Amino acid sequence: MIETIIKTRTIDMSILDQGTGPLVLLCHGFPETKHAWRHQVAALADAGFRAVAPDMRGYGKTEAPEQADQYTVFHCIGDLIALMDALGENEAVIIGHDWGATIAWQAALLRPDRFRAVAALCVPMMGQPPVPPSRIFPQNDQALFYTLFFQQPGLAEKEFSRDVGQTLSKIIYAASGEAGPRQPGDGTPNPFGMVSRDKGLLEDLPLPVEMPDWLPPQDFARLVNDFETSGFTGGLNYYRNLDRNWELQQATNGQTINVPALFIIGERDPGLTMPGMEQIIASMQDLVPHLIGSHIISDAGHWLQQERTSEVTTLILSFLNKVAAVGSQKLESDEQINFST
Repeated sequence: MIETIIKTRTIDMSILDQGTGPLVLLCHGFPETKHAWRHQVAALADAGFRAVAPDMRGYGKTEAPEQADQYTVFHCIGDLIALMDALGENEAVIIGHDWGATIAWQAALLRPDRFRAVAALCVPMMGQPPVPPSRIFPQNDQALFYTLFFQQPGLAEKEFSRDVGQTLSKIIYAASGEAGPRQPGDGTPNPFGMVSRDKGLLEDLPLPVEMPDWLPPQDFARLVNDFETSGFTGGLNYYRNLDRNWELQQATNGQTINVPALFIIGERDPGLTMPGMEQIIASMQDLVPHLIGSHIISDAGHWLQQERTSEVTTLILSFLNKVAAVGSQKLESDEQINFST
């Protein structure tokens, strides 16, 4: 597995690169880096693919533009196209987790000529709301939704940078399957919910004695070092473009994704606690007609590709093999998520 810096026409990007064969791009979310895909990079390379996982714009060793408005979904898609061109690749299967999933969906929507299939972890494809997202997220005098908390430049950065290791351990643990069953009223911590205006995001999250087994000390130390070096502003700037993305995406409102697609989510993902999320996932095929698999992994949390490496890798490889076998033909849905069980 090679870690290298690729100079592209947009920004310089740090990537993990392994294998030869059809290209698979693996896009991480917040707060993670390219190393979140370390297991899949190796497994995909062994299976005959070229697996490339970049530090996304503003993360890790990848360039971080100073202007907050340079972090729209469209900038990120442009980075990926420029990266593919720099690598000499014409097309790829794009796979994303968290913010990487949002970018992957939009990349497949906008550029099916370059992204021949898409797989998304944890974040489903969603239609355009009638108003900007900032007008939908809840808030009151005591608390506000975490995406609104992230809007004010410097506020979350100040809290998160006091102790980067503690910040990451609290957020990662609280969103993991180990944190609890995440049933209504059971007290399972949630870093992606309402945030106290007085106390901030971290104070009420438990500090784990140790990280889960799927995140060994050396991997966690590398993550901490990456954020101590880069800071959190780049990742937070993605949230600061939610309304700007909404404005720009009016041009594609009503379009469907017309490449083969896969969706995976953990049963204990905090995202499933958001109002309407189960209905969004259940109706996703209206926006993604070539959705050939929609899977829920029992007892798994938000960090799927690390928490459940084997299951996620198996699902991805099965999907890639179907895409390779059938090409761009329409694939019939093989398994749909069922929230009633």
